Amino acid sequence: MSHRQPVRVGDRHAFDTIIDARSPAEFALDHIPGAINCPVLDDEERHIVGTVYVQTGAFEARRIGGAMVAANIAKHLRDTLADRPEKWKPLVYCWRGGMRSGSMVTWLRLVGWDAQQLAGGYKSFRRHVITQIDSLTPQLDLRVICGATGSAKTRVLHALAERGEQVLDLEDFASHKGSLLGSLPGVPQPSQKHFETRIATVLEAIDLKRPLYVEGESIRIGRLSLPLSLVAQMRAAPCIEVAATPEARLDYLLRDYAYLGDDRDALAEKLGVLKELQGKETVTRWQQWAHEANLPKLFAELMALHYDPHYQKSQELHFKAWERRRSVATTDLSDQGIEAVADAVRAFEGGVSPSA
Repeated sequence: MSHRQPVRVGDRHAFDTIIDARSPAEFALDHIPGAINCPVLDDEERHIVGTVYVQTGAFEARRIGGAMVAANIAKHLRDTLADRPEKWKPLVYCWRGGMRSGSMVTWLRLVGWDAQQLAGGYKSFRRHVITQIDSLTPQLDLRVICGATGSAKTRVLHALAERGEQVLDLEDFASHKGSLLGSLPGVPQPSQKHFETRIATVLEAIDLKRPLYVEGESIRIGRLSLPLSLVAQMRAAPCIEVAATPEARLDYLLRDYAYLGDDRDALAEKLGVLKELQGKETVTRWQQWAHEANLPKLFAELMALHYDPHYQKSQELHFKAWERRRSVATTDLSDQGIEAVADAVRAFEGGVSPSA
């Protein structure tokens, strides 16, 4: 076989398919975007081989693991890979570019496909993600969308994206709305690594000469942490405030968080963490409203007593350009109202960006 140049992470777009040969659990934590999972060892097999390696040694682990790997590759050839054409060119990776991906590449090349192995495996991709975030974020021309709780900031981002603007939707990547009550029912947050992978994937495709709109987030979204280089860039960026009336915000919150009334016990439990801040009496009242699914009263007081009093101070603290912010006032956060806000935000840039 002729000597081949090692395939680096930056070369991955030249391949028809990217195959992650690691176990399903490893794949679920994080993987190269667009990769398909064809494990050469499943989670249980990987555990068995690891145990044999520790207890008996490398040879016995390879003998037992080799049989499992051969059986799994045979299964992938019969199933997932059965319809691939003769000129198919896959890139295969495992944890660090070792035996798991090497075994699969050997078999795929024996079939006649131009299969290649990613040098350094997933670990090299992970280094690439961190490097991309740290090198690209200082170059971003950010516009930070701010606004008190219930200002429909995420929806404004979506409307900007529909108009052809560049947006970074961190709450979407985090599967969380960023507030105390922000966890999404039945949707777990991704791993920290996968969150960062999704950020890096967007940043790689950004036109650095054009503005990138992002919501004004704190350092954490749920249990996930924003990359520090991105936090630093957001803190220094120009701010655009959605200045919606309390009535419009309450109306929006009641629509956007309507599902919280479906699990009243869970809602009451989440509110319990505010006892130290708000006092037992207030939180007990809120929990009563939660049990009754009386969201209008609950949200109105949460806004007035919890979110709004700290809003101005936290913005001044977190955003250096807060005093010089531009503002879009609105009394309407219906779908049409949100679109009007997005148009007003674009007008600050002269509306020069191409429409979608």
